[in-house]
Amino acid sequence: MNLVEALIASFGLVAIAEIGDKTQLLSFVLAARFRGQHWRIILGIFIATIINHALAAAAGDWVAQNISAQAMRWILGLVFLAFAAWALIPDTLDDDDAKPRKYGALLTTVVLFFLAEMGDKTQLATVALGAKYTSVLMVAIGTTLGMMAANLPAVLIGEKLAERFPLSKMRFVAALLFALFGILILLQFDFGLALVP
Repeated sequence: MNLVEALIASFGLVAIAEIGDKTQLLSFVLAARFRGQHWRIILGIFIATIINHALAAAAGDWVAQNISAQAMRWILGLVFLAFAAWALIPDTLDDDDAKPRKYGALLTTVVLFFLAEMGDKTQLATVALGAKYTSVLMVAIGTTLGMMAANLPAVLIGEKLAERFPLSKMRFVAALLFALFGILILLQFDFGLALVP
């Protein structure tokens, strides 16, 4: 049950938090710059994300094994509440960071996505999820799938997606989800629907 829970929670949090994030904006830009190379961009997003999030989940697992359960509960709860506040702040993308490089769609996407995820809220959420759940693999897979679920439409549909689904409203959904997880952790609520003793 913990493996499935880790996968679902990781997927859900990142898929929603990624909407309107700078890496999703980067997906729009890359799709516009490398027209007709959607699958190379998608593969690049996957490669960058799985590497970045596997490292982040492993870092979270290390933190969980080296910090007491009580301290971890407070750290995780407060971190998720901070993510809720952070999710309300719109992301922007620097035009210089979005310029395609001479290396083609795949390598450009891998490099830009990996760098864009460094210190991003979805990467830090992955660290927190890696600390919460014991399966680094399930967290990395879940967060990567969440990232792909949010960015695949951005690559395939581009700006038309933003017209139909206002990103400003989706930030509130992401903030609510982060806040809910933070409160449940602080209240020692087990996601298996039982209170932690």
